[in-house]
Amino acid sequence: MAKDGTARGGQRVGQGRKSKALAEKLAAGNPGHRPMMVMDLPEGTELSGEDMPEPGEYLKAKQRNGGELEAEKIYRETWLWLRERGCEKLVSKQLLEQYAMSVSRWIQCEEAISEFGFLSKHPTTGAACASPYVAMSQQFMKQVNQIWYQIFQIVKENCSTEFMGNTPQDDVMERLLRSRKGMS
Repeated sequence: MAKDGTARGGQRVGQGRKSKALAEKLAAGNPGHRPMMVMDLPEGTELSGEDMPEPGEYLKAKQRNGGELEAEKIYRETWLWLRERGCEKLVSKQLLEQYAMSVSRWIQCEEAISEFGFLSKHPTTGAACASPYVAMSQQFMKQVNQIWYQIFQIVKENCSTEFMGNTPQDDVMERLLRSRKGMS
């Protein structure tokens, strides 16, 4: 706490040593001797759970350009991916919604870059300058990665077995390519 009463300084988000995955702790014999929450997922067992919480209305909002916002689809796919791993209750709805909205906005920026190009006309001088969609796309991609790392860290820390396979993050570029072709 600073002298003026504001909370400044301290550890930054994402800094420091990363937590070990639960599977690694179990393999090492729990060297810290702290209680661990173990979720055993037997192979081939069909899990049942609650219905998916409805995504917020803003994820379904009509877009000004008339295009479809991909956020609701991304939200559903990510939630189903979490449910397959038994972690749907560990990740907050707000974090999932932030992830879905960031991915869909990134896709929109990439579509705008494809439509309008990398250059634009400066509003006062008329000279060529970088398209604002390029910078926005980079910022949204940065948000997507940061939020995904948070989600994946939760999953990694709470699964007792290592898992391989596709994640919703692996499909982001595929979704972008499908949306360009109009195949959604």
